[in-house]
Amino acid sequence: MARLIDGKAAALALRTEVARAVEGFVAERGLRPGLAVVIVGDHPASRAYVRTKTRMAEAAGIAARLIELPADIQTAALLERIGELDADPAVHGILVQLPLPETIDEAQVLLAVSPKKDVDGFHPANVGALFSATRPDPDRLLVPCTPLGCLHLLRQTLGAEGLRGQEAVIVGRSNIVGKPLAALLLAADCTVTVAHSRTRDLADVCRRADILVAAVGRPGLVRGSWVKPGAAVIDVGINRIEAEDGGSRLVGDVAFAEAEQVAGAITPVPGGVGPMTVACLMRNTLTAARLQSGAGG
Repeated sequence: MARLIDGKAAALALRTEVARAVEGFVAERGLRPGLAVVIVGDHPASRAYVRTKTRMAEAAGIAARLIELPADIQTAALLERIGELDADPAVHGILVQLPLPETIDEAQVLLAVSPKKDVDGFHPANVGALFSATRPDPDRLLVPCTPLGCLHLLRQTLGAEGLRGQEAVIVGRSNIVGKPLAALLLAADCTVTVAHSRTRDLADVCRRADILVAAVGRPGLVRGSWVKPGAAVIDVGINRIEAEDGGSRLVGDVAFAEAEQVAGAITPVPGGVGPMTVACLMRNTLTAARLQSGAGG
């Protein structure tokens, strides 16, 4: 039976660490890190998520600002609003909640967020810095939050040197998770394979993984028979499916009950990677404030 990787506990510990560091930064620099969260439209799940982000930021001592904009806003008006936030010295981090309405040019919006305030780590300048660094330093780079959270959980599970030489398979090649996590694991001296829907013999590829990460958005895709005995399994998927009682429930991309019997350690859904994503957003906001103030790492 696999050991559960408790993302809630890890996230609480990281947020507590960030809160202490924030107060130290305020005392040293006389600045309070500021985070602006921009949401467009009224998607219920997105609204709930951004409220969680702002609440967690405030609990960590970060000055959080929620900017709610109508779904019919035009790209130009949204870009103007982002420009205002970028020019505001009290705002150190800007996060634009995705997805955006189809009428908005998402690529333009992501480019409009200054790399130094891009706490999501999605700007091409930050992506390039991550991939070009031999040893990416999250204290000096703005790294996408979900991959950073995955790395944190793996280090906590396997130990500081436990990733070295491990064979890692990431199922999913998105710019948000798969690709940046590959860069982080390569830097941690893993041998990394990025698999996807076109990968031949996907199950066989997964079976050789010491570290198996599922990030494709397909409920239960990774079966227990795909998991190498003793592997560390990180399930990034968050999928809402119909429950037996007629309601709904959240499940991951891994068939948890099956994989739990084989893996050495596994993240649950919910309660695994999700809380770490928000905690790493707090960490990135502090990092952005430090870099902008010249405090460095």
